[in-house]
Amino acid sequence: MSTEPELPRAARIFVSFVALLRANGFAVAPEQTTSYLAAIELLGPRDLNDIRQSALATLAPPPERRTTFDRLFDLHFRGSEAIEHVDDGEDDETVRLQEEGSGEQEPLFSDDANESGLTATRTEALVERRFAQLSTTDALRRLAREASRRLPQRRGHRRMRARRGPFADLRRTLRDSVRSDGEILRLGHLKRRQRRRKLLLLIDVSGSMKTRTEENMKLAHTLVQAAPNIEVFTFGTRLTRVTRPLRLKRREQALSAAAHLVSDWDGGTRIGDALQAFLAVPRFGGYARGAAVIVVSDGLERGEPDALRDAVAKLSRRAWRVSWLTPLATGPDFRPQTEALVAIERFVDDLVDGGSSASIVAHILTLGRRRAA
Repeated sequence: MSTEPELPRAARIFVSFVALLRANGFAVAPEQTTSYLAAIELLGPRDLNDIRQSALATLAPPPERRTTFDRLFDLHFRGSEAIEHVDDGEDDETVRLQEEGSGEQEPLFSDDANESGLTATRTEALVERRFAQLSTTDALRRLAREASRRLPQRRGHRRMRARRGPFADLRRTLRDSVRSDGEILRLGHLKRRQRRRKLLLLIDVSGSMKTRTEENMKLAHTLVQAAPNIEVFTFGTRLTRVTRPLRLKRREQALSAAAHLVSDWDGGTRIGDALQAFLAVPRFGGYARGAAVIVVSDGLERGEPDALRDAVAKLSRRAWRVSWLTPLATGPDFRPQTEALVAIERFVDDLVDGGSSASIVAHILTLGRRRAA
């Protein structure tokens, strides 16, 4: 019995970098990986710049994704502490929330910036966040273990064989009748296949939610790893799609990549503008169609509640179910008191506790009990 030779230890870090590129949408052929290793051996690199030049020459990233390539290289070889944030314009997965019709431009930093995290502000504060040493809680272990069988499903259009079903399987019935000289002894049945329903997770990363941001991002990573049909966005003063970095298997690596992608951590709160921007982008708005939408936010909106109410109303008409999880809902007798939560109460299906990972996981796992549409 032959076994494949084990990869040399010195080469593993270079091969894992190629795997990281593939996980982020870079097309790298096996022969390119071989050429990359050969180039490193030929150069006998003295520093990381030699390794970077070897990667550029052999792995050939497209010019339009050069910035992403460099960030992944630094993340893999230098660690998150060595990555410098580069503001090279708006990313195609980041929507900055602008004030329409306002002649005044708000400063990036102001005296009324949220320091305590207990109140909501509108001011945009662009900051870089670093996550502490990450550990897995019992709630996250339960989510990873039970998500595959308890997340909501829907009836697909394709059909499958079944003992009982609303459709007749004529092909199988006629094929079986050949064995009995054309006599039909049993009628075959078909039923519609069950498919995983889309999930859309919207996480508030503003200053008023800063105490929950790290736990919510850990939960989002666990959910992305357990459910392939999910999209994750963060919002504060900008709307950012973080699904791609959360696809990375290693949690530290995934959250570090997301931390450098999101620039409005612990800043102002513009929930209504964020949801309006989400629905205004066709590629984003399509993620909500027929999906189970989960919004994790305290609902402390400093903008006009009309914008938030209209956005949630549109979202509820497009989605299968809208759940709003807020840390303010501390018990079953919770009644919304803030103007924003009062405005959206009649448009959401669930307004429940979102103050801990355990409560959020418990709610997500009960969504599968809803009747499939």
